[in-house]
Amino acid sequence: MSALRRRGELLSNQLQSVSGRRDELAQQLEDAEGTNRKGIEDRIAQLDARIMRIEGDIAENGRLLALAPAGMLNTPEANTSVASPAPFGLSSDQVTGITIVGTILVMFPLALAMARNLWRRGSRQVPTPPSAESTQRMERLEQAVDAIAIEVERISEGQRFVTRLLTEGSAPAVSVGQKAAEPARLPDRDSIRAARETA
Repeated sequence: MSALRRRGELLSNQLQSVSGRRDELAQQLEDAEGTNRKGIEDRIAQLDARIMRIEGDIAENGRLLALAPAGMLNTPEANTSVASPAPFGLSSDQVTGITIVGTILVMFPLALAMARNLWRRGSRQVPTPPSAESTQRMERLEQAVDAIAIEVERISEGQRFVTRLLTEGSAPAVSVGQKAAEPARLPDRDSIRAARETA
């Protein structure tokens, strides 16, 4: 019984395939001319004969299934062997083709992106940690720069002090033939006090 059912499914698939090819040839026949038209008509005649043979085989298979005892038709295998229809009315070959194309268009770019990321990670160079010797040299260099900055600040402070002494404490220079200025004489404190008291 299972062999007959499988044979029936195969015959149905063959019938669908041959019918599809015949329909394609019929469409081509509309545009064909001359020798091409004759060749397409011959192929359509061959496909018609094949369709007739397949339909005869399907009828024979159905007759054999009808002759089987009723107890054999209700087995659990008979209930599970019914093929589920393909989605959207597509054949199994079309579903397989769509699956393959979808996998190529979706999975292939994802695989390329992952490979590129792995390649980039592998080619990155990890910076080497600084050695103890270079760390000590950098510390000594920082200390030397700090000491130089302190010394430069001291020098500039001394320069400012000397400049201030020279500008504030020096007397104006005496030119040739000019007398030196005499210091101004202030009156005594006692005389200033006496003048205030009398006023």
